[in-house]
Amino acid sequence: MPSYKAPLEDLSFLFNDVFQIDRYNNLPGFSDAPADVREAILAEAAKFTEKVLQPLNRIGDLEGCTRHDDGRVTTPKGFKAAYKQLGEGGWLGLSMPAEYGGQGLPTTLTQTLNEFQMSANMAFSMYGGLTQGAMAALLVHGQPEQKKMFVPRMLAGDWTGTMNLTEPQCGTDLGLLRTKAVKQADGSYKITGTKIFISGGEHDLTENIIHLVLARIEGAPAGIKGVSLFVVPKVLVNADGSLGAPNGVTCGSIEHKMGIHGNSTCVMNYDGATGWLIGEENKGMQGMFVMMNEARLGVAVQGLAQSEVAYQNAVAYAKDRLQGRSLSGPKAPDKPADPIIVHPDVRRTLLTIRAFNEAARAMVVWTSLKSDVAHRSSDAKDRQEADDHMGLMTPILKGVLTDVGFSNAVLAQQMFGGHGYIAEWGMEQFVRDARIAMIYEGANGIQALDLVGRKLPSNGGRAAMSFFAEVAAFAKDHAADEAMKPYLAPLSTALGHLQQATMWLMQNAPAKPDNAGAGATDYMQLFGLVTFGYMWARMVKAAQDKIAGGDTAPYLSSKLVTGRFFMERMLPETSLHLARIQTGSETTMELPAEAF
Repeated sequence: MPSYKAPLEDLSFLFNDVFQIDRYNNLPGFSDAPADVREAILAEAAKFTEKVLQPLNRIGDLEGCTRHDDGRVTTPKGFKAAYKQLGEGGWLGLSMPAEYGGQGLPTTLTQTLNEFQMSANMAFSMYGGLTQGAMAALLVHGQPEQKKMFVPRMLAGDWTGTMNLTEPQCGTDLGLLRTKAVKQADGSYKITGTKIFISGGEHDLTENIIHLVLARIEGAPAGIKGVSLFVVPKVLVNADGSLGAPNGVTCGSIEHKMGIHGNSTCVMNYDGATGWLIGEENKGMQGMFVMMNEARLGVAVQGLAQSEVAYQNAVAYAKDRLQGRSLSGPKAPDKPADPIIVHPDVRRTLLTIRAFNEAARAMVVWTSLKSDVAHRSSDAKDRQEADDHMGLMTPILKGVLTDVGFSNAVLAQQMFGGHGYIAEWGMEQFVRDARIAMIYEGANGIQALDLVGRKLPSNGGRAAMSFFAEVAAFAKDHAADEAMKPYLAPLSTALGHLQQATMWLMQNAPAKPDNAGAGATDYMQLFGLVTFGYMWARMVKAAQDKIAGGDTAPYLSSKLVTGRFFMERMLPETSLHLARIQTGSETTMELPAEAF
């Protein structure tokens, strides 16, 4: 059976040494979470995820969710009790405003705890993750009475939340949606339509589910400009906060999926359900984008989380499994064979996964800190820079972390040989669960197009230019440090490749947009590699400083080796992506459709 241990040492290093987050104590909430408090929170979260959620992962996969004839859905054994613990432990409201019952601590902490949950039990984690996204949308765009009515019960774990976008005829192109909203005399709306792929759409974890639904008000403009956002509870809520009559929303069926069986992915039927407008008429995408951006960062963490848990189990197996002898002579002469971790190709595989995990985790922490600045800083310039960063990095995080996370789950499965294909070892579940993250919240090809078509040229390329300048400045500042040269030289080369690719797209895409489309995925992967390289350079510098200060922890020397592996074996792939981008779109678009 698989196991999981939260990466507490790695996170302590990132918080305290790489990003030194106590420097953010001028922001609300940060001074309430000094190092000792952070460590206590992370330790308790680790216990909950390791002892409560991880043992339920296999159960959830085997049992799945069950829809009954009356439309009710029951979740796998143990899920309801675990969700109750999640709410009672305050984990859902950790970063929510105190005025609604939250603790107001940094979002960075919440994203870290989400990684633990997603590694331990990805299907379970989605119920709380979507609830957090729904709360975020309500807090930004909801009316005061909506916030007061829904948010406290959601963060307490009494109610959950969902996002309802997709319909049978439309996914990414939400301008095609048909769900309609008819205004009533009391200011409410009657919502009618069908939504599909709704994660957590119906379940027995809580007594109410707060659906955020995109719909078109009668007479609204066609396309995306006519879409509005509504809050539609499963059970109507009385003025005093008590539950009233069931609303006109039901689960038509549960999707039969490749993975994440423990999450109820539903077809939802709205039959004159009562809902209330969130924000302004025909401005629904503003509110939904709050949820989508939260969800995209959360899905990026899912990619990292599945890579991490798959890696941990692959390492344990590689240390235990005896097979063959080392090429340089027996390493376990008292045994009939050596453990497979002595073989170079096994180590190459494991280091490839580990080097990604540690860089990706650093990137998540870095970007989460930017999110905290964007939402909490009183300095307009700091907020703008943080917003720029979030806009640029969100599609990279979602696309690259989920692409590589799935690939790494497959690599980790390979370590087990035939056992990796057998369900009881758990590796094939990691592969199946990881696969969805590349698809939902905007398929990764869409993320790449968003990066190249919207985020890169936004504000004259301000965000990308700021990133290039930051990386170049770091390399320049430490150029005289001999110990940093094995890391900075490859990073500078890779940054040059990214700048060349950016310039090529600027020169060749405006007149021929297919050039941007053909190179978008390679550009996203290239940008991700350079960002990982920057994260590794920062981690190596922090590790070297601690070693120079007398810290002899083996963890630090392992950082230096893993960072060097990344620079030597993984970062050079930037040249491949650059070469592909510069071929343009000629051969990609030459064949007529009927030739396929």
